Amino acid sequence: MKKFKIVVKTFAGLESVLANELRALGAESVTAERRAVSFTGDKAMLYKANFLLRTALKVLMPIAQFRVNKKEDLYDHAKNIPWAEYLTLGKTFAIESTVQSELFVNSMYASLKVKDAIADYFRESTGKRPSVNPEDPDMVVHIYLMGDYCEVSLDSSGESLHKRGYRMGQGEAPVNEVLAAGMIMLAGWNGQSDFLDPMCGSGTLLIEAAMIARGIPAGIYRKSFGFEKWLDFDQELFSEIYNADYEKESAVRIFGSDISVQSCAIARANIKNAGLSKYVEVETKDFLELDPPFENGIIVTNPPYGERLKLRSVTDLYKAVGDVLKHKYSGYSAWIISSSEDGFKNIGLKPSRKIELFNGAIPCSFRCFELFSGTYKQKAILRKANQDPDQNIEVAREI
Repeated sequence: MKKFKIVVKTFAGLESVLANELRALGAESVTAERRAVSFTGDKAMLYKANFLLRTALKVLMPIAQFRVNKKEDLYDHAKNIPWAEYLTLGKTFAIESTVQSELFVNSMYASLKVKDAIADYFRESTGKRPSVNPEDPDMVVHIYLMGDYCEVSLDSSGESLHKRGYRMGQGEAPVNEVLAAGMIMLAGWNGQSDFLDPMCGSGTLLIEAAMIARGIPAGIYRKSFGFEKWLDFDQELFSEIYNADYEKESAVRIFGSDISVQSCAIARANIKNAGLSKYVEVETKDFLELDPPFENGIIVTNPPYGERLKLRSVTDLYKAVGDVLKHKYSGYSAWIISSSEDGFKNIGLKPSRKIELFNGAIPCSFRCFELFSGTYKQKAILRKANQDPDQNIEVAREI
């Protein structure tokens, strides 16, 4: 099967996770870029990337690269692309552009030039032109123009891949599905320990965790992908990929709670729609009053901040969360995402890791807190002892 370049878009901070996902699928020449990962693969890999990747937003297939030194170059080069290989008069199309160039004031103008080029290509060869449909096109052409470099790609995904298809409703400021999966994977969790989200909102982190633990493909709930409307779509190949046996048994407990009755109701509805009610528990309870649902495990959560905080201040809430973690959750590791530096300062725990991420357009920090009895210094000393048993006498004196 012919191999070609494929580019997968993701959020800033998730490039390394996405690259690892691709390598696990068998992708070749995997290269992390800015909010994207490129690789070499065939049609089967294109389909798998859409269906299986948890941290992918879009899967693009580049069909042309060229330099744009003056405005006319974009139209001229775009018109030279053999569009009849990808599009027919009976199919509709739309243009999406990412532009950062002194030649073009905005992306809409670049999109218009490429639209004209496609229309003129068909008009000159057939006397007719395919129709533009920005709402539900058969094919989306993506233009990436950075400086004088332009790459024209076909969007094989259609709707953004974060739209898994299981969400029935959402609460305030829900975490994006791709970001949720990325957070869980950045935390190093793949179903090896019990999982808790004590401020679960509409349940996205819980559902993504259950899908990871059970090996459920990220795209299993979607109704369609963009490549299914392509001229060269291989139904038999995609059916083979779609119907392969991915699921596995998992004995881990996945537990969520939230102070909001409404959020818990939405979470349960989403979990039920994903067919995961058997594997995910949700309880309506304030985290500050929640008893640990298991002896130890991992906490991954997106606590409220800013507008979501109505009854408590950021500092009060985060201080209370820190106290609860210290006193109740020894033996757990807790991963928290937030945009509030004041909040993190008031947790009163020293993070072992910090990862910069974006929740939508909001810059956030994703931090790991290892929870244990005693002081951080004592923990560091004990770790040192485990690495070098001969130091045990000195360690005992230090403690």
